[in-house]
Amino acid sequence: MRIEQFGVEEWMNAYEMTAKYNIAETCVESLTVEELLSLSGNIEGSLDEICSIKLTYGEIPGSAELRRYIASLYGRMNEEQILVTQGGIGANFLTQFSLIEPQDSVISVYPTYQQLYSVPKAFGAQVYLWQLRPENGFLPDVEELKAMAKSAKNLKMICLNNPNNPTGALMDEKFIKEVIEIADSFGAYVLCDEVYRGLEHETGNITPSIVDLYERGISTGSMSKVFSLAGLRLGWIAGPIEVIRECFLHRDYTTISCGRIDDYLAVVALKNRDRILERNRKIIQENLAILTSWIEKEDHVSWVPPKAGTTAFLNFGEYDIPSRDFCRRLLNETGAFLVPGSAFGPEFEGWARIGFACDSEVLRKGLDCISAFLRKLEGEY
Repeated sequence: MRIEQFGVEEWMNAYEMTAKYNIAETCVESLTVEELLSLSGNIEGSLDEICSIKLTYGEIPGSAELRRYIASLYGRMNEEQILVTQGGIGANFLTQFSLIEPQDSVISVYPTYQQLYSVPKAFGAQVYLWQLRPENGFLPDVEELKAMAKSAKNLKMICLNNPNNPTGALMDEKFIKEVIEIADSFGAYVLCDEVYRGLEHETGNITPSIVDLYERGISTGSMSKVFSLAGLRLGWIAGPIEVIRECFLHRDYTTISCGRIDDYLAVVALKNRDRILERNRKIIQENLAILTSWIEKEDHVSWVPPKAGTTAFLNFGEYDIPSRDFCRRLLNETGAFLVPGSAFGPEFEGWARIGFACDSEVLRKGLDCISAFLRKLEGEY
């Protein structure tokens, strides 16, 4: 099976560990094990429980307790409609592996996490890219979706990423319902990667999940972005019971179970999710203010301000340099690390993704490095 190179992950794999100021990171500043267990109010008791865990296989779909807590993140789900996976990336892959056939068509927003459109393409499906454009606030055009859906043969799935990576755009409930109406008319699933759901910037309210709005909606989530626990490598699929059963059938070929300690720590986090969300929203609000202030001072940098999540797309198009060269030189000459827009597709040349949920001092120093690099470029051109 041929599959396209994964642009963003290849870039991260090549350069992330050499960065002095990693402002490409997409997770909110990660928690330590001590910080997480302190939320339980009994670190010693928690450590004793961890030490007593037998390192055999865990429950295949995830522990019942974990699945109940995940289900509580939604309005209409129960534990039988949750399947635990190895990260959100495992959830997306397993969903498409289980449902997509070579004769199907898939429509995906673009740019997004490349997996959502490259995996079904590798499975032989016809893939249509539903492009997000800055002049529309990086929200897609519903009329374009209607046209794509009409021309698609055997439309099986529409793939969303809400909130969006890399742009930080947010589809509200009204918009999502318009997508649902189109999907429903074709009997298509809507798979929504919701790994940033819960990190809305302005309203303070969590955007409704696709599974609470549509009977053929499928949500994927993880402990990585919102809960600052990427090291657990734990995600999930939430959806109709028949989808969960199909995914469970295919899962036997990819995963036996997730780790029992990971399962335990995820339960601790979800029991204390309000405190983690309060911490993480505060980090985002403070850092977004830092980033906004910086952009206001940089005459040749523009953006569409993000509405949710931990990332934003910055436009450096006034500088006549390819985005990969821009980001590579920035890293080599200053230690600051961004993701080039072209890693998301050739249409996004001149852009770069920044992650602003890291340590505030790292963000400030990284932005200072970009400013110094821009002054250097201005002297060259």
